[in-house]
Amino acid sequence: MCHQCNYEELLSNTDLSITNNRMRVLEVVGNKSFPLSAKDIYNTLERSSSINRVTVYRILDLLVDHNVVERISTGGRAFYYGLAPNNHHEPHPHFYCTSCGQMDCLSPESLSVDMETFIKTFPGQIDKVEVRIDGICKNCGNKQ
Repeated sequence: MCHQCNYEELLSNTDLSITNNRMRVLEVVGNKSFPLSAKDIYNTLERSSSINRVTVYRILDLLVDHNVVERISTGGRAFYYGLAPNNHHEPHPHFYCTSCGQMDCLSPESLSVDMETFIKTFPGQIDKVEVRIDGICKNCGNKQ
């Protein structure tokens, strides 16, 4: 959960209007310590006040396009969403449980990527680096 981020400021810094629905989506994403699926975000919002499912997807797309939220691949067709790296959130790897589908944030120090060396040997432009480790989480491992 992020107590350091000012969600209104995150929106205004990217020239996005501050709307009630955008704030609600951003608060759900930012107030969790792990990435959420669009379905989880929708279900959380729907518990407190009605919102259209398509609206949630459109807002998530907009927030991703403006680098407020990041879309994290599960390796399949589904995605999870978390706050994009900013002054309070360093880029970090994620762990995805292939059994239960839970995605967790790992500390930035747990796995380092030497981007300077990579940039020296890669001739193209790098827009994003996403590191995801797949496996079985402790809870699923204990059930087996």
